[in-house]
Amino acid sequence: MLNAAVWFGGAVFFTLAIGPAIFSAEMLNNFQVSDPWPRFYAGLVAQVMITRYFHVQLWCAGIAFLHLLAEWLYTGRRIQSLMLYLLGGLLAAGLIGGFILQPRIKALHVTKYDAATTPVVREQAAKSFSLWHGVSQTLNLLVIGGLAFYLWRTANPSDPLRFIGSQQQFRG
Repeated sequence: MLNAAVWFGGAVFFTLAIGPAIFSAEMLNNFQVSDPWPRFYAGLVAQVMITRYFHVQLWCAGIAFLHLLAEWLYTGRRIQSLMLYLLGGLLAAGLIGGFILQPRIKALHVTKYDAATTPVVREQAAKSFSLWHGVSQTLNLLVIGGLAFYLWRTANPSDPLRFIGSQQQFRG
């Protein structure tokens, strides 16, 4: 349950606190440069934080799979397909976000602010950036929903005998 709580809490904290704080007026005022450069630098900071966020996502997914495997080996019961599919989906979302969406968003962010490119290319990059950022945010919200369900399911197991020792199971 600890892993599920850390995973869910990290996702919520990053989405509701860290992300908005990076682009807040208070943060942008710390960059002593003229427009549009404060948003460029904030975006670079966000890219570093997002990379770490996806590392946490992948570690937590790995721990969750190991826990599922250990529970199966210890109890000998079938792995619930719902949990297997849920964890597989969460892992897939983390892999897609970290290795497909984020590199694309990072490249578009650099192009969007690159003074060496033409205004038309920068405008196209800004539009593509907005689209891919929206896709990434939507995927992140779906992950948070999946993690909320995973945490709930971990805290409220469907198997009432899950935490009863083998000696207690056979008493009449």
